[in-house]
Order: sequence, then C-alpha cells, then structure tokens
Amino acid sequence: MFEKEQQDIQFRIKAFCAENDIPDTDLKWLPIPFSGEWGISVSFFQMAANEAKAGKGKGLPVPQRAAQIAEMVKNYIGAISNISHIEAVKAYLNFYFSTPEYALRVVDTVLESGKSFGSGAPKGERVMVEYAQPNTHHSFHIGHARNTMLGETLARIVQFAGFETVRASYPGDIGLGVITVIWAYDKFYRGQEPQGVHERGQWLANIYVEATRLLETKEGETEDEKKRREAYDAERRELYKRWDAGDPQVRQLWLETREWSLDELKDILRILDVKIDVWFFESEVDEPSKAIVDELIARDIATDERPNGGAVIVKIDEKLGLTKEKYRTNVILRSDGTTLYLTKDLALAKVKFEQFHVDRSIYVVDVRQSLHMQQTFAILKLWGFPQAEKCYHLAYGFVSLPEGAMSARRGRVALFKDVYDEALTRVLAVIAEKNPGMPEAEREGVASKIGLGALSYSMLSVDNNKDIVFDINEALNFDGHTGPYIQNAYVRANSILKKFRAERHMPDQDNLPAGRFDYVLDIHEVELIEQITRFPNLVQQAAGEYRPLIIAAYVYDLANSFHSFYHAVQVLQTDTESVKIARLRLVAAAKQTIANALALLGITAPEVM
Repeated sequence: MFEKEQQDIQFRIKAFCAENDIPDTDLKWLPIPFSGEWGISVSFFQMAANEAKAGKGKGLPVPQRAAQIAEMVKNYIGAISNISHIEAVKAYLNFYFSTPEYALRVVDTVLESGKSFGSGAPKGERVMVEYAQPNTHHSFHIGHARNTMLGETLARIVQFAGFETVRASYPGDIGLGVITVIWAYDKFYRGQEPQGVHERGQWLANIYVEATRLLETKEGETEDEKKRREAYDAERRELYKRWDAGDPQVRQLWLETREWSLDELKDILRILDVKIDVWFFESEVDEPSKAIVDELIARDIATDERPNGGAVIVKIDEKLGLTKEKYRTNVILRSDGTTLYLTKDLALAKVKFEQFHVDRSIYVVDVRQSLHMQQTFAILKLWGFPQAEKCYHLAYGFVSLPEGAMSARRGRVALFKDVYDEALTRVLAVIAEKNPGMPEAEREGVASKIGLGALSYSMLSVDNNKDIVFDINEALNFDGHTGPYIQNAYVRANSILKKFRAERHMPDQDNLPAGRFDYVLDIHEVELIEQITRFPNLVQQAAGEYRPLIIAAYVYDLANSFHSFYHAVQVLQTDTESVKIARLRLVAAAKQTIANALALLGITAPEVM
C-alpha cells in the first residue's frame, strides 16, 4: 500500500551506498506496530556485516557500524512525501506515516482493489499442484476431503500471489485393490448397481469391503472355506493378468466401473468448487515408466541387477556423493519387470516438466509418503531436471473419528457426502430456530455455505502435518475457532452496511461516500486496520512457504478483531457524520478482506445467517 514511498526510500539508500562505497544489500522491511503512529522499518545490520567482510567497515564492530550507517542514511535522504518523521534506532531506520493518511490509504486501497486486494504481481513461474486423487473403485471420505481442501487452498494461494497455476489430479485407477472390486462386482453383483452418482460410488466401496472379507484368512476356517478363499484369490489374480495383457472385456469392465467412481469424485469437486485442469491416471504412465527405467540404466543412474535375479535399483546416496545415509537405495523396477509407485511418479514428473513446462511441482500426499517423495525428487535431480529443486511435498496427517481410525477395508469411514448432508441438515435446523423469518428459497443456499465452510475450516485450521480427530459438533460451533464464527463476522459487517444503505436509499452496488480518519482512532479501529494491512504480506508468505494454515489462522484473527470492533465501536449511532462515514468504509474494507481471505480457503460467506 505504501510501495511508492518504500521504493523512493530504497532508491535514496542505494544512491547513498554508491556515493559512500558501501556494498549494496537487499533490504528487508518490517512493519512497525501502532504506537501512536504506524510505520515501516529497515535494518542496516546485514549491510554493515557485508561491508566488514569486504574489509571496508572502518574497523568498527558490526552493530556500531550499522547504527552509524542508519544515522548517516537518515541525514542523507531528507524529507519524503507522506512520511511524517524518521528516526534512527541502533541498526534500524524507522519511517512513520501520518495516522490519518495511513488509515485512509489502507481502507481506500481495499475498497478500490475489491476482490483483488492482497493479490501479488505476476511471478513468471508456472506451478502445478497435484491433489484430489483418491483411488478409484472406492468412495470419497473425509480423509480425501482434507487432501482436496489443502490442495485447492494452496492452488488458490499461489495463484493469488502471482504464480500461473495448474491444478492436477492423479487418481490411482489400477492395482490389486481396484481389481478386487472389479472381480467381486463381476462375480456377485453385476447388473445390480444403483443409478445415483453417489449411491453408485458408495456401492463400489461396499463391494470392496465385502470382497476383502471373502479374501482374508479367518481364524478357525474349515478346509472348504480355505479352498473357496484360495480359489477366489486365484480368480482375482487371473483377472489382473488379463487386465495387464489388455483383454478387451476386462478393460471395458474396468473403464465402465472406473467412470462410476470418477462421476462421484467430480460431483464432490463441484460441491467444493474445485476445477481440475489436468487429469493424469496411474494406468497411463505404467508403460512409459518402463522406458524411463531403460534411460536411467543407460545414463548410469540406475543399476540393472536382473541378470543376477535382482531388480533395477538406484543407489541414490552413492550417486549423489553422500557419505551418510539419507535417501537409501530404491527399487524402480521389480525383477519380474513390473513397475512401482516411484517408477510411475518419475514418468509423471517428466510429463509435467516437458509437456506442461512446470517450474514448480507441489504434491499433496499424506505424511506416510514423505521418504518416497524425497527419493523421487532426488532421482529427478540425478536425472538432470532443474525443477527437482522446486518440487515440494505438502504432507498431511491422518483424519480419524472420535471412535477411532478409519479403514476403507473394514468399511469404517466417514463418507464426505454423508458428513456434508448431515452438516446441511443441522444448519437448516439452526436457521429454523434462530432466523425463522429467512425465506425458504434462501435457506438451502445459506446452509450449504455455512455447512461447507464449517467442514473446510475444520480441515484447514490445523497444521497440515498434524493428525485430526474430526468432530462434526465442534466444526459446526458458531462461537469457537470455526468457519461459522468467521462467516458471522462477514455477515455482521454486511448488516451494518445494508442498514446504512437502506437509511440513505442507496443501492447495494453504490460506492460509499469518501471519508477521512482525522479523529482519534479507537483501539479497536487500530487493531482492525492493522489486521487488514497484514493480508498482502501473509498471502506472499503462505505462497512462499506452501502453508495454507497461515491464511486460515489470519482470517480467524481478522474476524476476531472485527467482532471486538462490532461490540465496542459505534458506527451508525455516531453523531459526527465524517466519523460515521470513515467507520462505514472501515467496515466495508474489513468485509472485503474477510471475503478475500475466505475465498483462498474455498469458503464463501453468506450475506445473512
């Protein structure tokens, strides 16, 4: 918001350095919290350290020389437009703004920028975020929802920060688990499938549970039961061989049932407002990955031990010249010629880099795969892809239920659609009790935004590396650290603005009158302005660190500040017209910033609750 002034200061500092033969150093700016005035601060400690390294520090200790430079720069740069005063404190130079000017600039910037407030300039890099990729022939549960919400939020953040962003999904559509469902469906259930998108997807998941029970060893099983189980397993494995050989009947059955899973997945993505740009499938990179193995052998990155009955391996630590074990040795092709997840991940990365020209690749994959992902990135580096340095694994912990861990094999999961429907039902009941005057036509839309916001925020407000015990009662709490609490701040801001416009007979789209902040600000106004000011920098930080939690924590703090402001500061009841208009504009700026931050989390606030 004060980029022009900051650039002017930086230009003068560079000129000072050039004139005084001081090594130019990238300056790091920090905001100065309100203490009667707002400001920005810059340190000269690093500049003095660089000068000392170059043998130019005039023999002074670095802290003393840094303080000296700060004082000299202060005297050199003189007056700067919109800066009320400058002070040198030890190694720091502090620049202060006029409080009315600062508040006005912040609020006006938000209202003029609207939905783009907080966004960054184009970075000139393309980022691909890979997420929303459950295995097919199962059903989408809340563990998959955490993956999807984290991935979509990160995609929104990096895009908002200025990166060209590509959203990719890589569902696992083959493997013994998938074949197990196809086998059981074909043998026991063919033609019995329900027609509803979600009913059919969940039905496939139930078949998997039943098939697993049929195929697992049971304590005390009879000889006949054992023979039947072994026969079933042989049938299943024969079906896998036929799929691998390209049997047209098996492939057609696989594609048909795969589509049922994808139909369910795509409808859930529609509910979550997730628009995937590129669909990759595990089955499509299986054959290309075998050719990659040959290339890695030819380039002496991989070692072929098949002639001696072994596999194709990559001695990653040895090839990188590491003396201590870090990445270990990895198999990339089994002795029987079949590929592994790692082999296919290498093939997919090659497609990303060469066909989609990706500069950064982010993998949203659970924490159990951390070593696997690091090994993948290390082999990509050995292979010669410069993008390997900018590959990132966004790991996340497990989602469990209050009654214990989930298990798809046991059928003990919380399906996302069931949880979502339950959330809607509960919110509709709250609306009926708390706001019976809300028109029936609006209720479902409002309930959907609140319910989905509650579910999303419960997944995003916990550090991605930590496990979550999902409790729908906590998620739907309107008073705690929850989505509905944040949405309610937006609704309260909206109600103030609507009431003012109704009193003045102003259409909603009309701009508020111009305002001034030339009065003594209430402490709650100060806090709200300070929170709003933080947003653009936090967007850049979240994008740079790949941390959705930064935005989730921020929007809660912002909502908290607004709730405090709402209870403590008179807006419409203020007698002084200029103060009323200034506070209304601050309310509008807070509302817009809450909306922008929530949008990065994939959450929409309703206009009423």
